[in-house]
Amino acid sequence: MTDVTDPTSMPSFTPGDRPADDNAMRVRVFDALLDEGFRPSVDSDGDVAFRAQGQQLFVRCLDTVPPLIRVFGQWIEQEVPGGEITRLRAANAVVGALNLIKATVVEDRLVVAVDLVLSDGLDLRPLLSATVEAVLHSVQRWYAAVVEYGAEADSEFAAEIEAARLAEADPGTWR
Repeated sequence: MTDVTDPTSMPSFTPGDRPADDNAMRVRVFDALLDEGFRPSVDSDGDVAFRAQGQQLFVRCLDTVPPLIRVFGQWIEQEVPGGEITRLRAANAVVGALNLIKATVVEDRLVVAVDLVLSDGLDLRPLLSATVEAVLHSVQRWYAAVVEYGAEADSEFAAEIEAARLAEADPGTWR
């Protein structure tokens, strides 16, 4: 996995100021986000950074043919139930349930992304708005799945403990 933008990095200019940029796709993305009411900036990695519903998101513009953009965010996950397997199962559930979404857990970070192939005449505003909603909805779905799988893991663990306790109490019984 490549490094993702550090959400604590500071933009190199005042948010809302349109950057002088030689990347035409980044300029299109920046303008579309402005038109949708966001206050984008370009961070030190060259990603377009903005906040949606209080969450820090990014758009990485890849210089490919055809043009590709990645809308993504990352969240630090320290206070969620379950361990790594529970978190990965939740990410897998999100990816399986929602088209175009990529989600994974790396150490203590949840990373959710959507890759979009663009054409020159495509209106980015509704596409970016829908994609931002999809990313944020995926994060909500991930949290719900973690809680569900965490509860399952807790009940399975409790059943294993109870079975071990019963086996110790009556060592002649095979359970």
